[in-house]
Amino acid sequence: MVFIVILIICFLLQMVMPWWVIIVISFATCGIIGKTGKIAFWQSFLAIFLLWVGYALFKSLPNDNVLASRVAVMTGIKLWWGLLLVTGILSGLAAGISGYCGYQFRKAMLVKKTDEKIA
Repeated sequence: MVFIVILIICFLLQMVMPWWVIIVISFATCGIIGKTGKIAFWQSFLAIFLLWVGYALFKSLPNDNVLASRVAVMTGIKLWWGLLLVTGILSGLAAGISGYCGYQFRKAMLVKKTDEKIA
């Protein structure tokens, strides 16, 4: 569920908003519907990894990866698919860490509320 929500919302919002919207969406989604910390991290990671790599392939394959190849050489990676992999991993890590933080934030707020009721 987390995977699909993050994938769809980020796909739609990244058309009109900056790249870092993935962090906000992952945090909010996992803060609301994340079941465990492990699920929050990996579902966020995989959703954004697949979204960014898929979109990059969609844009890169029709032009024979010319731009991706040039950027890969400029960054020292040498291979265009290596650049795609690095981009996917970095964006996935940003989303995964954000999702995990969202889950932990909700967990901390629930503990705080129960502590206030007891006192």
